[in-house]
Amino acid sequence: MNILLKIILVVLIFLAISSGVTKIMLMPQDAEFFGKYGFTSIILIAYGAAQLIGGIFLIIQKTRFIGSVIVAITFLISAVVLIMDNNILFTIITFVAVAMLGVVMKQSLKREKPVPS
Repeated sequence: MNILLKIILVVLIFLAISSGVTKIMLMPQDAEFFGKYGFTSIILIAYGAAQLIGGIFLIIQKTRFIGSVIVAITFLISAVVLIMDNNILFTIITFVAVAMLGVVMKQSLKREKPVPS
């Protein structure tokens, strides 16, 4: 894995874990923002737990693909909420993160394919 991919991976791990922790802790900004769109405390904690687990899975090479899928799904949910809130800048940033997760997924699949003998 080259340097750029490692940097992308570190950024994505940080984003997933930090996003998950803030939701699990029910940080006022997250609770208020997602609460406007029907997220209860329990749903927000579960959502944050999914992001945290996905971020942890991103760290481990053998679980990186499933981790990137989990994080991509949670980021896409966030993008929908951001669109509903008319927050275009953060929506674009979220879609860029999802695209980077796609790169991680592709790289993970390349590593998992057995070499023909």
